[in-house]
Amino acid sequence: MNLPPLEEAVARLVTDLRYDALPPEAIAGARQLMQDQLALQVGSASLPWSQALLALAKRSHVPGKARVAASGERMSAGDAAFVNGSFGHGFEYDDAHRASSSHPGSCVVPAALALGEEMGATMGQVIEGIIAGYEVYTRIGNLAAPQLLEKGWHPHAILSNFGAAAVVAKMRGFNRERTAHALSIALSHASGTTEYTSSGGSIKRVHAGIGTRNGIRAAEMAEAGLTGPTTFLSGSKGFFRTFVQKDIPASEAARFGAGESFEITRVWIKPYCCCGINHAYIDGARQLANRAGQIEAIELGIQSGGDVVIGNRNANAFAPKTIEHLQYSLPFQFALSVLGKGNGYETHSAYMRGELDISEDSDVAQLARRVKITVKPELDTAYAGKWVADITARMADGEEEKLFILDPLGTTENPVSQADLDAKFDDLTCSTLGAEQSARLLAAIKSGDAKLPAADLVALLIR
Repeated sequence: MNLPPLEEAVARLVTDLRYDALPPEAIAGARQLMQDQLALQVGSASLPWSQALLALAKRSHVPGKARVAASGERMSAGDAAFVNGSFGHGFEYDDAHRASSSHPGSCVVPAALALGEEMGATMGQVIEGIIAGYEVYTRIGNLAAPQLLEKGWHPHAILSNFGAAAVVAKMRGFNRERTAHALSIALSHASGTTEYTSSGGSIKRVHAGIGTRNGIRAAEMAEAGLTGPTTFLSGSKGFFRTFVQKDIPASEAARFGAGESFEITRVWIKPYCCCGINHAYIDGARQLANRAGQIEAIELGIQSGGDVVIGNRNANAFAPKTIEHLQYSLPFQFALSVLGKGNGYETHSAYMRGELDISEDSDVAQLARRVKITVKPELDTAYAGKWVADITARMADGEEEKLFILDPLGTTENPVSQADLDAKFDDLTCSTLGAEQSARLLAAIKSGDAKLPAADLVALLIR
């Protein structure tokens, strides 16, 4: 099979990757990713849209060996990954990858574990699959950024198709040609926009599951003998020119080479339960909390892509009416933080229970109305691959306080502590699994035992 340089490099990245040749920091990144993602699958399983999706899957799934987190229903790997990926992406609390503006964990972790349980694989094979999928997903995503987000696409909905296909290709031992066909067929499944940020819709919660299931199915089609176009990335009607109207030179194939550093060492663990583009602003707002009563006006400088999702181009940014609106509203997330009401899981759960008032007369809404969002294209150029916050607060006495947040909490440049990551894990799992089983699950994830059967780890996710 004759592949162009870019497609050849992507396929080789998958086929040549080996667990015993991986650097320790890549394996550590995969385990940190698993810790966060598996906690979210358990903790988000009881959310209303998660339960609706599980009920649907139970009525229509293909039988199999893979299990759903928390409840333990057995399904095919594709169906279990569909449900678990949706759980993991279900409350805007899952990992992020800054450069590609995406959420790889809720694709590659559920895909690799479901497949591992189906195959009788070890955790070493699962880690290998996670890393192969993560690297394909994010390195394609890096080349598509920032245009993919700026044009209204949801990067995760698109990239998860490639990531899941790569997981299957690696774990099932596809050769280079079959791997290329799996990734090519995955392109035919790719879709999903960010309109949910303006008008809501719980379908956003399922974007991870849709892309993951479709990526698995794409690989199964390739295994069955179906083929895709060889120029699926670089062709005149391939991914880059169609989705982002961008030409990618053949020299960019080097980004997929063995000598490149692993993107999985740059996992962003979210400390706040909302869109990651809000996070730098939340960090800044926390610094202003002691002067909340003095704030007369706030100007928030924003990058172009951020404005599409959480700013002026989000129709409900200044008047959220649903949980999706709230989690994608920069003015309201900023106000919640300044007022000390929090931006975490409990804050957003309280809103869903009717216990958090953000109505027009609330203190949150009143402060949010003092926010002005200004697009600053110069931030796009100066801070490509990062989501930053440029904040100016004018006080009642005329004084101005300026803040600039470059690396929000949770990024690799400003990481959460292991203690805080463990606390997040406990918060999400203990009420469902109990403290003892939660501790055993965390110990199994951290153990680094490459020979542990994947099914043994999955068993600890079941209440």
